[in-house]
Amino acid sequence: MEYRKLGRSGLKISAVSLGSWLTFGRIEDSVAKDLMATAYEAGINFFDNAEVYMAGQSEIVMGKILKELNFGRDTYCVSSKVFWGGDKPTQLGLSRKHIMEACHAALKRLQVEYLDLYFCHRPDPETPMQEIVRSMNILIEQGKVFYWGTSEWSGEQLDEAFTVSEQLGLIPPTMEQPQYNMFHRYKMETEFSHLFKEKGLGTTIWSPLASGVLTGKYFDDEVPSDSRFANQANKTFRERGIESESGKQNLIKAKKLKTIADELDITLAQFALAWCLKNHNVSTVILGASKQYQLEENIKSLAHVVKLDEEVLSKVEKILAA
Repeated sequence: MEYRKLGRSGLKISAVSLGSWLTFGRIEDSVAKDLMATAYEAGINFFDNAEVYMAGQSEIVMGKILKELNFGRDTYCVSSKVFWGGDKPTQLGLSRKHIMEACHAALKRLQVEYLDLYFCHRPDPETPMQEIVRSMNILIEQGKVFYWGTSEWSGEQLDEAFTVSEQLGLIPPTMEQPQYNMFHRYKMETEFSHLFKEKGLGTTIWSPLASGVLTGKYFDDEVPSDSRFANQANKTFRERGIESESGKQNLIKAKKLKTIADELDITLAQFALAWCLKNHNVSTVILGASKQYQLEENIKSLAHVVKLDEEVLSKVEKILAA
């Protein structure tokens, strides 16, 4: 397993990690346990979660598994995210009250004494940046959080967070969790460029397979019965994704990308993951899996990064630019 520093921090996390979004709390707990055991045995040391995932059930499942598997607490990292804690006004956003209470609730659900990584799941324009930064700083000083970061913030919002942190002598954000894949590149490759260079921002990227488009499972122009898109609750997501005009164009590009993957004798998913890992500003790629073989195959992408030389990357750019 390859390990990368989380930005300019001293923490090293596995280049691929395991996330629980849309899986834990939906799949059988026994399957989730097998996935975590497989991940840990393969060297994965970061498990990603959030208060909003299955309304907290995802963290409850993960906490139970961590207890049962009894991993040494100093051998893995676990995260949570704060923003959507419930329907009441005090359960939403990034007020000091919600940040503090959400952290305590996550600790209880995950059955741990501290969170290694704690993310502001979305920006909150209604809460002053000073309040957000101070709240995270307090949690770090209390030993309840080790590193704080953001998810899907803009470069401008991160600039403000860094400025406020520096002005007040407080701990700045260490990492951002943006979407990043072959079809979603602007933040990682353009908007955050100065933050990587000047602030040493780390990243824990999500959706590296573009919600499954870069696995090839939608090539038959229908949604597989075991897909997350098959659920009626995800109808809107489906219509905006693979069934939208841009989604259809991405499917065409994905089919062309598969020809390159075939030439390299790897799966399309492994190819897409290796492409993300090729970016040195990616601290870790969060994998999502509901089946054992998916996780095992995707972990193998680490061994294929070396195959993506300049010639291969050039072919990718031509396809994506079309």
